[in-house]
Amino acid sequence: MKAMILAAGFGERMRPLTEVTPKPLLRAGGIPLMEHHVRALAGAGIRQLVVNVSHLGEQIVDYFGSGERWGVEISYSPEDTPLETAGGVREALHLLGNEAFLVVNGDVWCDYPFERLLALELQPWETARLIMVDNPPQHPDGDFLLDTEGRLHQRGPGGKGYTYAGIALFRPGFFAGIERGRLALRPLLDAAIVRGALGGEYYAGLWEDVGTPQRLADLDARLRSASEQRD
Repeated sequence: MKAMILAAGFGERMRPLTEVTPKPLLRAGGIPLMEHHVRALAGAGIRQLVVNVSHLGEQIVDYFGSGERWGVEISYSPEDTPLETAGGVREALHLLGNEAFLVVNGDVWCDYPFERLLALELQPWETARLIMVDNPPQHPDGDFLLDTEGRLHQRGPGGKGYTYAGIALFRPGFFAGIERGRLALRPLLDAAIVRGALGGEYYAGLWEDVGTPQRLADLDARLRSASEQRD
């Protein structure tokens, strides 16, 4: 299985930090956010990675290089300007192959065990499966409802769902027919729900959307504390 790490965004909410450092290279627990993913993916046996880059992308390429340091092979998908999630994946499809692939946001931190996805077989009706987590304080109502069969649905008025963790398994066909260019993921997810083709899996572990400098500082403190306790 191949995995794509999304690393091309501007990181607007993280300014002024992201004016000189791309968000995936901001450090938590002593290492860049994206390195947490690379280490976890390598540990799960996922060796072929694709990374899209745009804003200050040369810093990401310089740091990670070919991926040999972590025992992985990294291919890069450059974007002149960030294409958002769906547009970025569409641009990189030629690097991702014909089998289902993993996509993970480069600006989240999670202890999700990626090896679960290696053993996962999507149901015939699924074009994608999203990892869903409990709602953080900044997103109290969540994104989607998850039923007992593992299907995702839109929230009704006042309904409370789960939050998309920024980790998902996609069939290449999920992106079939879309034009190259800038495109958000949400419209494609909404369309898949209408077709009954979007699955979900609830994960109760640790997850953080590192969306502000304060959240980054809090995560950094937690990870450093946990490391000190282990030592």
